[in-house]
Amino acid sequence: METSGFIDEARIYVRGGDGGNGIVAFRREKYVPRGGPAGGDGGDGGDVILEADAQMNTLFALHQQTHFAAGRGAHGRGKNQTGARGHDVVIRVPVGTVVYDAESGAVLADLATPGQRVVVARGGRGGKGNARFATSTHQAPRIAEKGEPGERRWLRLELKLLADVGLIGMPNAGKSTLLSVVSAARPKIADYPFTTLQPNLGVVSVNGEYEFVLADLPGLIEGAHAGAGLGHQFLRHVERTRVLIHVLDGSQPDVLDHYVKINEELRLYNSILTERPQVVAFNKMDLPEAQVRWPEAEKFFSGKRKAFPISAATGQGVWQLMRYVGQLLQTLPPPALAPAEVPVFRFDETPEFTVRREGDVWLVEGKRIEQLVARTMWQYADAAERAQRQMEAMGVLEALRRAGVQPGDTVRIGNMDLEWLW
Repeated sequence: METSGFIDEARIYVRGGDGGNGIVAFRREKYVPRGGPAGGDGGDGGDVILEADAQMNTLFALHQQTHFAAGRGAHGRGKNQTGARGHDVVIRVPVGTVVYDAESGAVLADLATPGQRVVVARGGRGGKGNARFATSTHQAPRIAEKGEPGERRWLRLELKLLADVGLIGMPNAGKSTLLSVVSAARPKIADYPFTTLQPNLGVVSVNGEYEFVLADLPGLIEGAHAGAGLGHQFLRHVERTRVLIHVLDGSQPDVLDHYVKINEELRLYNSILTERPQVVAFNKMDLPEAQVRWPEAEKFFSGKRKAFPISAATGQGVWQLMRYVGQLLQTLPPPALAPAEVPVFRFDETPEFTVRREGDVWLVEGKRIEQLVARTMWQYADAAERAQRQMEAMGVLEALRRAGVQPGDTVRIGNMDLEWLW
């Protein structure tokens, strides 16, 4: 049975509400013998919205429910009454969630601040009622439009923790112990590899002078960038941090080799991470093996990285390290984030279309012409004539004539089959 836990990826389907239909209606009231058109417009469909919630820290809920649909707009009514707008659906996600279009891979939004919202599937526009088509020369139009369908798409959500500082290193290097010493976080700690199965966050306060968020990320091993070990799925969280604390297990004979391998994994995953400020915490100085190896490590890092000999178990050198990191953060710019919101839904007003023959059917394809046909109420002669005029103005009819359409041929536009009469 699946249980809740830290889940930092999700795939969901979102659908905006369809617009309501406009209607054909006329005033019929006592003492009003010449009541005019009174068909109201359909209501717009509701939107699907993502909202960043500071109380959430996982995308687990979106593995339980993956489909979300906003309400459709109500149909118009007589007496020029517009249909009600469809209800919106708000999906709450953790702060730090990046939203991608699953098909194109394009970044749609980066929800980096609590309360930030983005519309990911807009509702369709409501259709116009016949009151909207009345003119001085056409005072009783029998024309109305169907509502437009709402946008629908698959999204990929990816949570990247918003931490100022990230702890990286081999499994069992002491990252979780260090986090527990400098913050109120209480990660699970034990003396075996891969203790940390999910990132842990803690707030570090250095004598009231500096305060920052510290993330303990699962241990990395060689090949992590390609999927080896447990830490590979958390490499993305390193991208958010402004400073990295590289925790080394000073008791290991190949400790410097560990340092080289972890940095190579960062480079292979994202070369930009190698440019991120990195401070070395040479841990376990309470052990004789680490004390013996520190002079060699100090020489190795001289002129390369700022290195601190520490013992997370006893607290030796820990706060000197934290003070230095706090000072360093003051000199760095905030992390670069993806655009807060990219326009997601745009009505394409371009008249582009294509005409091609497939068997005995002529296919006319193009977003605008397909919208026109889908919104037309063909049962009304006035509406059919209006659609024909619009198709003539767009050049669709002339294109079909040039292509060789003949009387009796079937012309398919979207889901509608029409017979060519002349």
